[in-house]
Amino acid sequence: METVITYRRALHRIPELGYELPQTLAFVKTHLAALNCTVALPSQSAITAFFDAGAKTALAFRADMDALPIEEKTSASYASCHAGQMHACGHDGHTAMLLAFADWLSAHKTELKSNVLLIFQPAEEATGGAQSVCATGLLAAHNVRAAFGLHLWPGLPAGQLATRPGPLMARSCEVNVTVTGKSIHIAKSAEGADAAEAAAALLLEAYRMERTELPADCLRLLKFGELHAGTVRNALAATAVLRGSLRAFYDADFEFLQRRLRELSETVPAQFGCTGSLRCTEGIPAVHNDETLTEQLFAMRPEMLRLTEPSMTAEDFSFYGKEVPAVFSFLGTGRSEPLHGDHFDFEESTLLAGVEFYKSLLAL
Repeated sequence: METVITYRRALHRIPELGYELPQTLAFVKTHLAALNCTVALPSQSAITAFFDAGAKTALAFRADMDALPIEEKTSASYASCHAGQMHACGHDGHTAMLLAFADWLSAHKTELKSNVLLIFQPAEEATGGAQSVCATGLLAAHNVRAAFGLHLWPGLPAGQLATRPGPLMARSCEVNVTVTGKSIHIAKSAEGADAAEAAAALLLEAYRMERTELPADCLRLLKFGELHAGTVRNALAATAVLRGSLRAFYDADFEFLQRRLRELSETVPAQFGCTGSLRCTEGIPAVHNDETLTEQLFAMRPEMLRLTEPSMTAEDFSFYGKEVPAVFSFLGTGRSEPLHGDHFDFEESTLLAGVEFYKSLLAL
């Protein structure tokens, strides 16, 4: 118990972003070097530990290591030493649990029935970390038959495990719409093309489309958090920019919404004498838990909470599920502070529950 907390606090003090994780990587690599495993660097800022038990197949376990560009305000004794950077999503806890699990695996290697591959991944928050790891062929090279991951989750009791078969977390991408009009003094507005009005109309039409053109029981989300237009109050806006997010759990729904938004981005501005264009980021796939594997998990761990609905949040663990059967689960923080908040923290006792959960998965 004290060991996993020690790891967590050390990692919490040194939050780093994206792929730029020199201190975190050094901490993890130094620790693994002392264990009875093979350490490798399969892709940029990723570290793996392979525990070879002589079996034909392996189980994989993943932790993400990166933090967020947030100024910490917890006043904890182990608070961030890096200004403007904070482990506000629990990745310090994820990495600490996997390191403690590595300790146990090293001490019990001769008892293992499967080989075990531990993956310490960068850039979950920046998007791309899991994709870059999977692109190396790492899972196939180690004959991985299943992959598992955990995420600390506010609102659940400390140590409470929760998941569901099928869709758990959404496919997502960022959407950016640029509307171009013609600026002119408002006294002569009939001679211009109002990009602000066109963008406002587009936003409302996009929301109407999302609400009405798919069945009510189809879980999805299209929201804009930013609308920027114009430079002065007494001139029509020459340009307007809408920035938002698109999320859904099934590719057909996601692609329908994306296609319709692209159409509206052209047709609605045209009604105001403007032009519009849509740019979407590549985004990440939805997390779909393997149904057979998840039901085996519930049978083995009946105390796990079976969630009735998926979460609209996104997670790049989904890339592992594209390669092998995979299950992602939530682990209660025992606290209410939200993820990505400057006061985020968790009951550290929950970390031990996570390590014990990983041990139990070796029976699958």
